[in-house]
Amino acid sequence: MRNSIPRVVAIHDISGIGRTSLTAVIPVLSCMGIQPIPLPTAVLSTQTVGTRNFSFLDLTENMEHMLSHWEERGDTFDGVYSGFMACPKQMESVTRCIDNLLAPGGLTVIDPVLGDDGVLIPTMTPQMVEKMRWLIKKATVITPNFTEICLLLNLDYHARHTLNDLKGYLKALSDMGPAVVVGTSMPITEGPSPEYSSVLAYERSIDKYWRVDCDYIPAHYPGTGDIFASVLTGCLMQGDSLSLAIDKAVQFTTLGVRGTFGQDVPPVEGILLERYLPTLRQPIAFCQTRLVP
Repeated sequence: MRNSIPRVVAIHDISGIGRTSLTAVIPVLSCMGIQPIPLPTAVLSTQTVGTRNFSFLDLTENMEHMLSHWEERGDTFDGVYSGFMACPKQMESVTRCIDNLLAPGGLTVIDPVLGDDGVLIPTMTPQMVEKMRWLIKKATVITPNFTEICLLLNLDYHARHTLNDLKGYLKALSDMGPAVVVGTSMPITEGPSPEYSSVLAYERSIDKYWRVDCDYIPAHYPGTGDIFASVLTGCLMQGDSLSLAIDKAVQFTTLGVRGTFGQDVPPVEGILLERYLPTLRQPIAFCQTRLVP
């Protein structure tokens, strides 16, 4: 009998401190009426950016055992959503999950977690970047930040990038396989003021680009990319349009950052997710996403 609640395999790590990865993915999807099925890639004491001496346990072998058990049971799932990978081989486990366990017509979202602010995160290697280029071919949707776009396409992060350049990068990634590319932290210079950041997306089925600008907040919290991608995934699983999904993901993430900024919260602990989860069940306040000519 088919499960009445959509089920999504969430292939991410568990970081004890930081409100990142599965500690963010599970509550967000659950709050949105989606059952997350965790397939952990690693267990860490904290998130990796800006921290030292964190513990790290690679769960590659256990992932294979879990997939084998689900295959033996005949399980199928409505979506597969992946993030942080501990090693290149885990990307083969993701493709195995997609090929063997994803129901026909299911959604595949790949967040190609590789780096931020122009650099690889501590556990990533050039081999991981190359393998990620292979993995994203399996995706329906990918959600790279601008650093990850540059890594995937061998671009100079520090060069000047026009809006037309950025649109071309999204199209190039879509040509590699994904039907939808949602780029975050995009350095669009043609905007209302220098103090903002942007999300820019390409939707291949209609050959259109979507854009939403966000007020810049001078703070950096780990896990905001995971939260954004999780809300986006939840919206798409609910049947929302891409533009509406982007709107909701931007507004929820911005609310969390605004609400946390100025509080006496160490940045390593991430945004105050628990405080703002109930707002996910509310309609979005207004639509900001617009088509880009």
